[in-house]
Amino acid sequence: GRNLSMKLVAVSQRIDFLGERDETRDSLDQDLCRFLLSASLLPVPVPNSIGTDIESWLERVAPELIVLSGGNDIGEFPDRDSTEKALLLHAETNKLPLLGICRGMQMLASEYGSKVVEVHGHVATRHKVSGNQGMEVNSFHNFAVEKEPSEFEVSARAEDGVIEAIRHKTLPWLGLMWHPEREKEFREEDLNAIKALLA
Repeated sequence: GRNLSMKLVAVSQRIDFLGERDETRDSLDQDLCRFLLSASLLPVPVPNSIGTDIESWLERVAPELIVLSGGNDIGEFPDRDSTEKALLLHAETNKLPLLGICRGMQMLASEYGSKVVEVHGHVATRHKVSGNQGMEVNSFHNFAVEKEPSEFEVSARAEDGVIEAIRHKTLPWLGLMWHPEREKEFREEDLNAIKALLA
């Protein structure tokens, strides 16, 4: 039943290089798929090796939401950077909702004119965030957004002032530095935030 009404989500993937096999692989955390399914969304992984054919892929798949996932630093794998830039452009052109998780939020910020800078004390920890979320979140990042780009506003900060969430002023776009999919039990606040993007 529910599958017929589920919206399709294009999800970017991290790249892992397996030295012992000499293979470069795209991979997607199963927990992220479970998180999206919990929000009644059907995840479709985006191949990073697709190059300029991503336009035809997007036209055929016709996602109703774009998710830029976590993992990898910007600049580490140019294929992934260009895939995500194309996804951002597609979301902007078609006014599609977009969720950026961790690296995904950094990608949003850096593409719209902000710098990504190194931070300390934000890996494998938990901290409270201010703003409309006012809750404790997980943290797995070495880099942070220096300041919000002009089209965005800050919706949450860590206690040390680091920006933890940004929201676009006119588009249904949200960036989160925490990983909603890494909670043992998915949080209503996170599920509601992603549902609100589609409202």
